Amino acid sequence: MFIFPQDTNTAHVRLNTSMEDFSAVTVCLRSFTDLVRGHTLFSLATTSSANDFLISPQEQSNNTINLFVRDQGLVIRGQEYKLNTWNSLCATWESEYGLGQLWLNGQSSSIKLIRSGSNITGRPIITLGQEQDSYGGGFDANQSFIGMITDVHMWNYVLSPCEIWRYMDELNFTPGNVLNWRALYFQITGSVLLENKRNNCLN
Repeated sequence: MFIFPQDTNTAHVRLNTSMEDFSAVTVCLRSFTDLVRGHTLFSLATTSSANDFLISPQEQSNNTINLFVRDQGLVIRGQEYKLNTWNSLCATWESEYGLGQLWLNGQSSSIKLIRSGSNITGRPIITLGQEQDSYGGGFDANQSFIGMITDVHMWNYVLSPCEIWRYMDELNFTPGNVLNWRALYFQITGSVLLENKRNNCLN
């Protein structure tokens, strides 16, 4: 798991992929934090769009998560993003109809329109823990993540609900074909630590 121990406008993890054209996306990850302010978990930018695919929980009191695709935002309400426990999160989008959805700890949101008719194209820069306000940069400490992130996967298609459930329950699932946690290529910048995920002891 990646550990982000403090507020910063520099520390982040950059994830590498060779794919440059996405007509659909699914991103799944697990996070652990006690942040009550808004923060960014996953940020994908291209030269044409800083928010090509962005997952950003907002203030705890608002109980909302923002999902951005191609600079168009969707506010997802009513999902319980819990503090001081592991949250399993998956976000999906497809370009033909422009529909997006978010799953959190096995609970799905409504399927809603975000942005249709336009693929995500160009060489992506993908960061964990910071929001890109420009291609590969423009970080703001007030949007940074503090906590732990693990089990990051990304696919270039929309996962079925059954596959999402299998990911959520940590069962055998098809690993990401864009980003695969078990074979992840990444670079760490700044004060981010890499450690094995800690599991609770069982009596």
